[in-house]
Amino acid sequence: MTQRLALLVNPTSGKGKFALHSAEVARRLMSGGYDVTVLQGVDAADAADLGRAAVADGCDVLVAMGGDGMVHLALQVVSGTSTRLGIIPTGTGNDVARYLELPRADPLAAADVIVAGNTRRIDLASTGPAVFGTVLASGFDSLVNERANSMHWPKGQMRYNLATLAELRVFKPLPYTLELDGQRMQLEAMLVAVGNGPSYGGGLRMCEGALLDDGMLDVVIIKPMSKFELLRVYPRLFKGTHVTHPAYQHHRVRTASVAAPGIVGYADGERLGPLPITVEALPAAVTVFTGKP
Repeated sequence: MTQRLALLVNPTSGKGKFALHSAEVARRLMSGGYDVTVLQGVDAADAADLGRAAVADGCDVLVAMGGDGMVHLALQVVSGTSTRLGIIPTGTGNDVARYLELPRADPLAAADVIVAGNTRRIDLASTGPAVFGTVLASGFDSLVNERANSMHWPKGQMRYNLATLAELRVFKPLPYTLELDGQRMQLEAMLVAVGNGPSYGGGLRMCEGALLDDGMLDVVIIKPMSKFELLRVYPRLFKGTHVTHPAYQHHRVRTASVAAPGIVGYADGERLGPLPITVEALPAAVTVFTGKP
């Protein structure tokens, strides 16, 4: 029996250039035996409604075509259901696509992964109102997001680079209250990250070593350091070698509550809301297509 697939497209991802490929992607998926319906919302809320309606109507596969924000939206729809999630990565960060070893510069090659049919069950992290697949940012990293979101120029990654430099000028270590599997901690830190997976922000491997199928969260604490030292350590995040730095601290837990005054949490690049936020591991919460058999 032909399987039903809903292709949920973000028209603004990749500055809109990849939305032009949605018809080609749909044809590639059809050639693989799927009955394809293309869905394109006018905004995030509309896209979410379209995705929920498709899942409620019994579609076998929901494919998110966009960046981590579109994947985040799709995860809200498919989590806890039998609908499998496919990803056509066309965003800037594409961290979930990295996790699953998907082609990140070729939408048709990513469609071929779905046609090939290799899947795996992965964990998600739940904040109660939402689930996420990557990392919760709740410190210097989330303040950079807040600043970048308030800027209208420049576009793309450069805006985040400028926001990082601007935030670094005024940033001071934050007072945190943490509860990790019931153990309460009070400390100062540059940031606290709660990872379902290892990376965020386009390959920053803050939670190096985090696994997608261990039923655990990886909590990383970066203790206070000088601004110069923070700039010096930053390139190491792309390789995960910061784990040997004395300011790095790591915990593996099933639940984590994070509180710090005036801080907003971000996950999958999306604004979740002000702290405190409690995160719980959701083992084997979704079936995803993967590029690795």
